[in-house]
Amino acid sequence: MTTPASTPAPAPAPAPAAADARDLALAHYAARGVLETVLARHGITFQQQVTLRAAITADTPQTPDDLLARVQESLKTDPAGIRTTIDELRAERLLAADGPHLRPTDTGRELLAAVSAETAPLSARIWGGIPAEDLATTGRVLALVTERANAELAALTA
Repeated sequence: MTTPASTPAPAPAPAPAAADARDLALAHYAARGVLETVLARHGITFQQQVTLRAAITADTPQTPDDLLARVQESLKTDPAGIRTTIDELRAERLLAADGPHLRPTDTGRELLAAVSAETAPLSARIWGGIPAEDLATTGRVLALVTERANAELAALTA
């Protein structure tokens, strides 16, 4: 009588690797690449879009210095470059002076609305299907990473 050969049990699947700074950077640049492709079709750069969005979403009218500070808080970039971006948005008539403040023009609001409408289904496909509890955990982790990175940057530039 022959006995069937025993087959070894399959090896357990390896545990997923813990996320690290490289994973975060790869996700950021992949998503940013999608956004920048859409922005290019509308003739606007990433920094211009961030600046225009900051002006549109501000609770109060922004002076150029207020707007610069909001954008610098988000992008951690050189103030001179942000001033250049503000000037570009004014030259394109996407922002306009209103006394000491800058206000988004109707053209600026329409541009941002068009970009948002085009990116919404892309974002839905990118984020869709991720369980709510995973998104909640990701949100908490990213908030903590942001807080710690901001503290490190403040210490480095003090």
